[in-house]
Amino acid sequence: MKKTTYSFIVSFAALFILWGCQSKDTGSKNEELDYAVEQTTLLLDQSYKADKIPRTIDADGHLHWTRNGFDWTEGFFPGTCWYLYAYTKDEKWQKAAEHFQSKFESHRLMPFYHDLGFVFNCSYGNGYRITGNEHYKQVLIEAGNTLMTRFKPEIGCIKSWDVNRGWQSKRGWEYPVIIDNMMNLELLFELSNMTGDNKYKAVAIAHANTTMKNHFREDMSSYHVIDYDSITGEVRNRHTAQGYAHESEWARGQAWGIYGYTTCYRYTRDPKYLEQAEKIADYIINHPVLPGDKIPYWDYDAAKIPNEPRDASAAAITASALVELDGYSDKDYLSEAKLIIKNLTSDNYRAKIGTNHNFILMHSVGSIPHNNEIDVPLNYADYYYVEALLRLKDLEEAPKHELAQKH
Repeated sequence: MKKTTYSFIVSFAALFILWGCQSKDTGSKNEELDYAVEQTTLLLDQSYKADKIPRTIDADGHLHWTRNGFDWTEGFFPGTCWYLYAYTKDEKWQKAAEHFQSKFESHRLMPFYHDLGFVFNCSYGNGYRITGNEHYKQVLIEAGNTLMTRFKPEIGCIKSWDVNRGWQSKRGWEYPVIIDNMMNLELLFELSNMTGDNKYKAVAIAHANTTMKNHFREDMSSYHVIDYDSITGEVRNRHTAQGYAHESEWARGQAWGIYGYTTCYRYTRDPKYLEQAEKIADYIINHPVLPGDKIPYWDYDAAKIPNEPRDASAAAITASALVELDGYSDKDYLSEAKLIIKNLTSDNYRAKIGTNHNFILMHSVGSIPHNNEIDVPLNYADYYYVEALLRLKDLEEAPKHELAQKH
């Protein structure tokens, strides 16, 4: 039996938490979110002074900003500002979100990048869900139309990297698709809801189905990169780019999978997506090398475990996904989500106010194979941590008689 009222509450929270926080003022406070406001205010001050979007810390220990050109992480900081505006109703966060997302608005028309869903749904998407601003809606439509140009029906997937330049050109790939691309589908689902045009949803479903077929091993661990024949759509290679090895289990990739298929179920109510999300979640929760504090090593097969870096970003993404997944499933994923959030909030992973260059979380990993962003804060770790806190807060403030429907 599927959950009824409780499931609706959680899916409503996942879709409309921003509206919910805006439309009611319970007067309740939340220590974790209050901390996020205080710490991120310091980061915001630095960002205004530089007039740049913060991404991480560089190898020399200095604050590192997003690139002037397209940067797949550029939407997360304004997205966090939107979330903090939803929580506080302080207009400084709305102004900050609007200011920093405007810096990459022109990127909506760049057809060379697959991360348009990441970038624009987390920024303009959150802004539209809060404000209903019609300009934001138009930006989202244009970004989605650009993203759609990277879909090839013969493959059934949105292409990730172009292979005629950069390090990707050295891999011998034809049509690489990464598990991360599951995170671009929410924008397409949203656009079908906004516009009434199901072409966006159709592409999202095709991509999810093809990825389900080819990206996952029998045990529900995922490959990072599937390289398709650009003509026939046949699988040419199963590789990694950011994991330890082609056959290893890159931690953030597993998190993208849980989150992505939970999102697919939210929009379609197709039980195969719920089952997929549950299977991935169960595999990770019960993984024999998952540490006791539930913060994974950057790759579950890394050679020097337990002396390998942890990845708080993977944990934050997983926690946020599990809060939502719990609302759809008859299984208990909320306890695991709460435990992850509790441990991320501990001094082991959450920085003290005014330290860590004013990012919230410590100990994340970007890409060890590229020797880049190792054991550092990352703006997307903070984004998904704050999102998880908001989802949990919204859930805990639901009327008790509604929550009782779970049992």
